[in-house]
Amino acid sequence: MAILSSLFQNTSSNNRPANGRSSNGFGKEEKPLTFRERMQALRNLPAFFRLVWHTSPAMASANIFLRLIRSAIPLLVLYLGKLIIDQVVLLTQTPGPHELKPLWTLVAAEFKKIGLQPLPGLERYEQSFLVYRTQPGSAKVTVNGQRVEAEKVLVISNAPAIEWKVGKEPAVEVFTVKEGDDLKAKMGEIRKAKKDAILLVDPAHADLFSRYKGYYSHGHVMLETDREPTYVLVLTKASGTSAVTVSATNQVEKLSLNNVAGIIPGKSRRQEMVIFSGHYDHIGTLAPVRGDSIANGADDDASGTTAVISLAKYFKQLNTNERTLVFVAFTAEEMGGYGSQYFSKQLNPDQVVAMFNIEMIGKESKFGKNAAFITGYERSDFGKILQKNLEGTPFTFHPDPYPAQNLFYRSDNATLAKLGVPAHTISTDQIDVDKYYHSVDDEYETLDVANIVNTIRAIALSARSIVAGTDAPTRVTAE
Repeated sequence: MAILSSLFQNTSSNNRPANGRSSNGFGKEEKPLTFRERMQALRNLPAFFRLVWHTSPAMASANIFLRLIRSAIPLLVLYLGKLIIDQVVLLTQTPGPHELKPLWTLVAAEFKKIGLQPLPGLERYEQSFLVYRTQPGSAKVTVNGQRVEAEKVLVISNAPAIEWKVGKEPAVEVFTVKEGDDLKAKMGEIRKAKKDAILLVDPAHADLFSRYKGYYSHGHVMLETDREPTYVLVLTKASGTSAVTVSATNQVEKLSLNNVAGIIPGKSRRQEMVIFSGHYDHIGTLAPVRGDSIANGADDDASGTTAVISLAKYFKQLNTNERTLVFVAFTAEEMGGYGSQYFSKQLNPDQVVAMFNIEMIGKESKFGKNAAFITGYERSDFGKILQKNLEGTPFTFHPDPYPAQNLFYRSDNATLAKLGVPAHTISTDQIDVDKYYHSVDDEYETLDVANIVNTIRAIALSARSIVAGTDAPTRVTAE
């Protein structure tokens, strides 16, 4: 741990002069790395991690230290960053013919090199699951023999076809939502019942109905384990005693997705888990900008996935964890957090002591250098424990400065947090002014490499008492 503290020295930011050359952090400029040098850095990636965590203070100040960081991290961002939706293939930059590889296999290969074990019950690092992606097709609804206009009909279903006639098979219950009723509450009640239903909604609720329709008109995604009944909403003055028919179709696509996870079993507290996570997917392609249509996601969230791999390497070499450590790269975060939802449902939340979810650490935070924020800081004493373990270092953790953004429930920590786990996201992104967020310009050139290294190092140091079994954060109030 003393080595970690010493490495906080000489960590200048990753400045890029206007001439296109990069500063090495000591007032000198360096030429850009050649393709051969970059490929050599990729082949020597484990050596890079050994250097980051185990180099001496003297080596930390040497030119080669920052040069290796500068070469290995962009390659890992390339390695993890060419993302086209959640099940993308990576066009690897290798000499000779280009080779297409599923992205998750590359993350799994890193976990194998490190020596992690697969999750219990699995033989591979890939945790596979199914989701259904549904696009609405045609819908024809009649009430008392009169066809209802399309804009007044909403079908929420992942069934390929629906043919209903109220009063005949299949049995479908009809509900009336009157002018003074609470449409949102009624939808909640019906969903809890998990039965097919028709809601005849009074036009007084037209605004909320339109919002529902706007949301579902783009289609929706659902875990196979969460498949719901069919709900049909009709904006009408008719009551629940009306004769209703429904004929609708959907385009339903079944997708097989993969999280990537590995563990380091604990020594004395194997049943207690500490999770380190990030997501490897991104938003796919956008409208071309200067001929570039790929939203690479270098910061969001190749930086976080880099941190997960780095921490796995570090803790595996340290080999002192009393609790079981779980390292996971989630898929489908940008689609709605389906990777983390599936992962979380395979766990007993009572056995999860803490979750370090790492999201966008590639730029300096609004608190300046050597600082990051923690979402939901006030919901447990997770942040206070981390800060206690950083005593003697310049790094500080802060409460989330963007409460209006509701970030606590917008990342992969959300599912476990709702179950009471002190699951928090660590980030440095200034999301209110980040012009690269969800754009084609979220690329390596926009990253502050020193910020990434400092934040990873701080997480490793601040987690030590939780990993060692001497601290356990207070639980979040379950929802």
